[in-house]
Amino acid sequence: MKDITNFFINFDAVTYQKTIFFFKSFFPTEMSKIYLDNAATTPLTEEVIDAMVDTMKMNFGNPSSTHSFGQEAKILIENVRRQVADYLKVTPAEIIFTSCGTESNNMIIKSAVSHLGIERIISSPMEHKCVSESILDVKSRKGVEVNYIRPNEKGDIDLAKLQELLKSSEKKTLVSLMHANNEIGNLIDIKKVAEICKENNALFHSDTVQTMAHIPLDFEDIRVDFASCSAHKFHGPKGVGFAFIRKSSGLKGIITGGPQERSLRAGTENVAGIVGLGKALEISLNKMEEFSNHMQMIKDYTKDKLTEAIPGIKFNGRSAEKENSLYTVLSALLPYKNPLIGLQLDMKGIAISQGSACSSGATKPSMVMMMVLSEDQIDDCTPLRISFSHLTTKEDIDFFVNALQEISADFLVIEKTNVEHR
Repeated sequence: MKDITNFFINFDAVTYQKTIFFFKSFFPTEMSKIYLDNAATTPLTEEVIDAMVDTMKMNFGNPSSTHSFGQEAKILIENVRRQVADYLKVTPAEIIFTSCGTESNNMIIKSAVSHLGIERIISSPMEHKCVSESILDVKSRKGVEVNYIRPNEKGDIDLAKLQELLKSSEKKTLVSLMHANNEIGNLIDIKKVAEICKENNALFHSDTVQTMAHIPLDFEDIRVDFASCSAHKFHGPKGVGFAFIRKSSGLKGIITGGPQERSLRAGTENVAGIVGLGKALEISLNKMEEFSNHMQMIKDYTKDKLTEAIPGIKFNGRSAEKENSLYTVLSALLPYKNPLIGLQLDMKGIAISQGSACSSGATKPSMVMMMVLSEDQIDDCTPLRISFSHLTTKEDIDFFVNALQEISADFLVIEKTNVEHR
């Protein structure tokens, strides 16, 4: 097996694209296509597309302009701002529109250090790259002390350790812990973390990109100081998101050059994108119970079908559990090493991930997998992230499981032959 792994050690994203286009040239282009990578992005709904197109046609004015064209666009933005604020039970002034969750997280972490005097950050090794690399950036440029809480083998964050770290220093501290992990779906007790931070006079930032619009969030009750959102995670457009910034925090912007977004984020607003975010949020909130029940049912069905079809399969973190796990993500561990599994499934018309989309093309396991898997599992097994939307059907899952079963059977036959000829 190591021979195959070593052969593909330089199998980066560009090589992947070239290889798949080469192989697809030998197969018919008409095939069923199944999308199971909704933690990476979700398809736009027709309602969102229609709302955005209407806005682009009818409300093209610059929201900073004082004439009617600009003010009509401004009204649309402020309506969505109030809509988001109502969902989170905060004031509209605390919602700052950005281009995505990555920008929001960068702004919050870097501004907290530059403008709020943060001297120490407490986080975990399992954060999204936009958070972990922002933390490393302020560590190297600003000399910020960084403490990591190492998770257990299930991916759980020890809140007693958080308490201990907060009490160990009087430095002004920012705690940055994501609400739901984008690879294994683990949920933290965000309210409890916020309470611990408040007890110890620390600020709390949570990357809520995977949970925003998927579960109820009440920031009047959950005293988080900063949070982030990206619309394309709940069937909105790419290129738009928002940051929640508690009005009492004093955070300042890092993009200058204009008074937009309370001078926290300069630049002409993406009006059509913001309208699309608002429409996607409206649909998600109106049908949250229906959508969540459906996705939980699909997740349970997928887990059962995989367990039946692939002997020895395991599930990473808490993703196979209903408690402390987000219903959109199931992280599986195949009992063999196959670095080409994503390509093979793609050739069968199935889009799936082996981890975070932001780490695609990487030749080594993600930090999340390194935290929850043993060395033997990293060497001998293959992780798969299956992520769902309200559009995912049982038929989609049946097609996927059958394809995976075929690939697994063929792969194990080849492996057995290789072993016999060594």
